[in-house]
Amino acid sequence: MNSATALTPVRTALALAGDIGIGTGRFVPTAAGVVGLLGVVLGWRALARARGGAGGRRGSVAAVVAGLVAVVVGGVHLANSAGGFGTGNGRAGAIVAMVVGLVATVLGGLAVVRSRRTG
Repeated sequence: MNSATALTPVRTALALAGDIGIGTGRFVPTAAGVVGLLGVVLGWRALARARGGAGGRRGSVAAVVAGLVAVVVGGVHLANSAGGFGTGNGRAGAIVAMVVGLVATVLGGLAVVRSRRTG
């Protein structure tokens, strides 16, 4: 058996599978979701610091910015993606990114308001 004959099942499987991996349809909303999740963590920490009187203004502003970026990128991707759920175009990821970004924006906004009151 030569190497070309041995690789035929592998080539057939790869041809049937099509594109393997993560494409832009899934990468963009995933990246937006990660940015939104980072914003949630920053907002949570800034809110905890604002309650304790230690400030946290930079973290709260960063949380608001990260949240807004996640909402905008998720919204643009959702508006431009074709197909429905389960097609691999990232519609569900874009919706999750928008929700997580909204939570980050709210947490960051609350931290900004509380940091202004305390100091």
